[in-house]
Amino acid sequence: MSRPERRGLRAGDVLTRRYRLMEPIGRGGMSVVWRAFDQSLQRTVAIKVLDADLGADREPIRREARATARLIHPDAIEVYDYGETVTAQGRLAAYVVMRLLEGRPLAERIAEGPLPWPEAVEVARRVATVLAAAHERGIVHRDVTAENVLLTADGAKLLDFGIAALAGEEDDDPASEAGTPPYVAPERLTRAGAHPANDVYSLGVLLFEMLTGRTPYPERTWEEIEQAQREGPPPAVHVPGLPREVSALCQRCLAHGPRSRPRAQEAAAVLEKALSENRAREQAGSHAWVALAGSVAVAALVAGVIFWLPAGGLPGGWPPSAVASGSTSHPRTTAASGSPAPDSPSSQPGTGSPSPTGKPARERSAEPTDRPATRPEKTPKPKPKSAPEPWTETAGASAPTLEESVRRFNALLTSGQRAGEIRSDVALDLRQVLADSVCCTDDLVRVQQKIAIRHGERALSDRLRRDLERQLMEVERAMGR
Repeated sequence: MSRPERRGLRAGDVLTRRYRLMEPIGRGGMSVVWRAFDQSLQRTVAIKVLDADLGADREPIRREARATARLIHPDAIEVYDYGETVTAQGRLAAYVVMRLLEGRPLAERIAEGPLPWPEAVEVARRVATVLAAAHERGIVHRDVTAENVLLTADGAKLLDFGIAALAGEEDDDPASEAGTPPYVAPERLTRAGAHPANDVYSLGVLLFEMLTGRTPYPERTWEEIEQAQREGPPPAVHVPGLPREVSALCQRCLAHGPRSRPRAQEAAAVLEKALSENRAREQAGSHAWVALAGSVAVAALVAGVIFWLPAGGLPGGWPPSAVASGSTSHPRTTAASGSPAPDSPSSQPGTGSPSPTGKPARERSAEPTDRPATRPEKTPKPKPKSAPEPWTETAGASAPTLEESVRRFNALLTSGQRAGEIRSDVALDLRQVLADSVCCTDDLVRVQQKIAIRHGERALSDRLRRDLERQLMEVERAMGR
C-alpha cells in the first residue's frame, strides 16, 4: 500500500473520473507530479497536482498550463488538459495533464562531469530553439535550469513553465520566490519586467555548466548573489576543441546588461553552425581514413604478389621481367601440370623441347610450346593468374552491400542487449533512426548524434559505442557506392 502524499492523494485515486494516479515520480516547490493512466484515451500521462500548502491559489498551475499549451514545439513538453476537482478527502485539487516523458535530468548527467562539447552544444541548441519559439509567442520561461532539462530518447526537452510570464509583465514577486539562484539574470534581482534576455542569460549559465561541470559564478544562494560585486567580462570557457564562436557566444549570453545578450534565435543559429562544421570535419576525416585504408590494401596486395613470385621467376620458367614489362606472350598454364591450356593452338604434347636451363630460348620466346625440364607432377606450381583471386574475395568481403552493413549494425545492437551493454528502448530507437536515415536522407548525422547522446546518458557501454561508430562508417561507405 502506497504511503499517503501530503495532499492526501494516494495511488489508485481517480481525478474527474478519468485520470487514475499510479505513482508519484517527482516533487517540485509547488506541486507533485504523478504517473497516471488516462482511462478515456487508454494512455499513460504525467499529471502535476498543485500542492496543498498553497491553499486555493490555483493561478500558478493554471498559468503554466496556458503558457505551455500556447507553445507547440517538439522539444517542449506537451499539455493535454487542465482541470480542477475535489478529491475523495474533500480537498480542491488543480492539475495539469502532460505527455509522459521517460528520461534523465540533465543535472544528474552534469553531476558526473562535463559533457563532451558536441553533446553540450547539441543540448544548448535544442533549448535555444524552444526559447526562440516561446519568445516569438511572448512567453518568457524564467526558470531554465539543468533540473528542468530532460535527456530523453528523442533528445533534450525543456520542461516546467510553472513560473513563465508574458514578456513585459511586471515582476511583482522577488526573484527568490520565482527562479533558481545560479541561473537568475542580474536584472531579475531588481524586479525588472519579464524579458526574453532573462532566459538567454540562463541559457549561458546552462551551456557553461555543461562544458565545465560548474556554474560560472560560485554564489549559490540569494544572499550571496545579492552581495556579489561583479566587474569585468564573464568568465571564459576553455575546453579543448571547442569552437571559438561557441566560447564567445557563452560569454555574450552571460553579459551583465540584457541588451548585450544575443536573441535566443541567434544563439541557436551559432550553435547549429558549430555542430554542422564539426560534422563536416568528422566526415572529411572518415573519408581520409577510407582512402588511407585503400592505399594500405593496395600496398599489401603488391607485397603479396612479390612474395608469391618464386626466386627463379614465374612458373613455367618465365622470368620476373615478363611481369614487370607487362608482357603478354607467356603461355597460360594449368596449376596441375604447368602445360599450356587446352585452348592454346600449340598445346599438343611432345611438340617442344626444353632448353638446358629449363627456360625457353630468347629467340623462341614467341613460341609458347616449350615445357620446363622439371617434373611438375611432383612439384605443382600455381598458374600466374591465380594470385589475384584471394584478393578479389577479400575485397568483396571488405565492401559489403548497404543491406549487409545495416544488418551488421543491428546485430551489434542485439548482441549488446543480450550482454546488458545497451537498454532495449535505446537499441530500438537506434534501429529506427538508422532505417529512417538510410531510407530518406543522404547522411547518418542523426544516428551519430543519437549514439553520442545515449552514450553520454550511460545508456550504452564504451565498447559498444566504438563498435557502433565503426560499423556506421561501413554503412556510410556502402551508401556512397
